[in-house]
Order: sequence, then structure tokens, then C-alpha cells
Amino acid sequence: MNDIDQLVAALISFRDERDWKQFHNSKDLAVAISIESAELLEAFLWKDPEAASKQKIKEELADVLSFCFLLAEKEGLDIKQIMLDKIQINRARYPIDKAKGTSKKYDQV
Repeated sequence: MNDIDQLVAALISFRDERDWKQFHNSKDLAVAISIESAELLEAFLWKDPEAASKQKIKEELADVLSFCFLLAEKEGLDIKQIMLDKIQINRARYPIDKAKGTSKKYDQV
């Protein structure tokens, strides 16, 4: 079992011990990702980026990732594969000769 599989298994165990699977439909997991992402942003609100609490970033990032992993599991998606696929898509969208050193979106490079 790889690291991602171990994390997902631990999340599922935690969820199932509390009988929360009934609440974890795809829509609500996606909503939870959005809410937790906003809480992650809140760690940076009105601060210099370096002044954000590392502990708050860790906690909120873990929440975001937890719901992402649970949504992927719910949808039967292989996290490693979808990440590798997205990297390939982004390689095509952002070729080095056009994208290196710029933050422009792919349709502007």
C-alpha cells in the first residue's frame, strides 16, 4: 500500500467510525473543499505572506487535502494518475519557451 492509499484508508476509517459516509456525497465534499480553501486563505488575510501562521496553514491545508482525497475516492479516481494527467495537460498548455518566468495564463502566453 502506497502513502496515498494509506492516507485515504485512514480518512475512510476516521469517517466510518463516526458514521459520516452518509454526509459525504460528491456535491457536499466539493462544497467542503471550497469552504476549507477559504479558511486556508483566511490564514493570509491582511498579512504579509510570510506572517501567516504555519500551524494554521498546516491545519487548513490538511482539511482541504482530506476532502479532496475523499472526493477522489468517492468518484473512483486514482489520485496519482489524475495528478500526472493534469501535469501533462499543463505541460502542453504552458510550454517552457512561452511560460518560463511569466505568470500569464495559458491562453495569454
